Amino acid sequence: MIKAKIRTSKPGLAVGATGVCGQWLGCSTPNLPADTGAKRAVDRLMPRSGWPFCLYFLAVAALLSLADQLSTRGGLAVIAVAAFAGGAWCSLNFWRCRHAHCVVTGAGWFVLAVLALVGAALGHSLIGGAEQLVFLAILLAGALFELSWYLSHGSHAIRATPARDNTAQ
Repeated sequence: MIKAKIRTSKPGLAVGATGVCGQWLGCSTPNLPADTGAKRAVDRLMPRSGWPFCLYFLAVAALLSLADQLSTRGGLAVIAVAAFAGGAWCSLNFWRCRHAHCVVTGAGWFVLAVLALVGAALGHSLIGGAEQLVFLAILLAGALFELSWYLSHGSHAIRATPARDNTAQ
């Protein structure tokens, strides 16, 4: 496993990055205090870097890819599982460290999971068979939201802090 200390140009934003995936480009935020048993359990079970992180999302990608090889019902059910897995990850990640993109991706992938599950029950897609494309669009929307959040607030995390003053030079 690769271990590195990434420094940002902003004082106080230096974070440690561990592993080959996750915590990319020094934008990972520290977890909030683990003041309950549920928070401690999530911190123990949910890797945010390294190979376990990579394997989780490779499994989601594999499920999305597998869906095309199955019947309509089977494919939609597999997409529902993949979208639920992505939505659950991002929702728990937001709960623990407030990554801005997780607001969009967590909610978006949960909605996609419901649409795919209902479509599987009905035997046809509710969104014209574009579930994989919508999955990627939600990912892009989340990344763009986090970028805009960072540019306006100076942080990748959504926290109860005042916005950065971009007019002062």
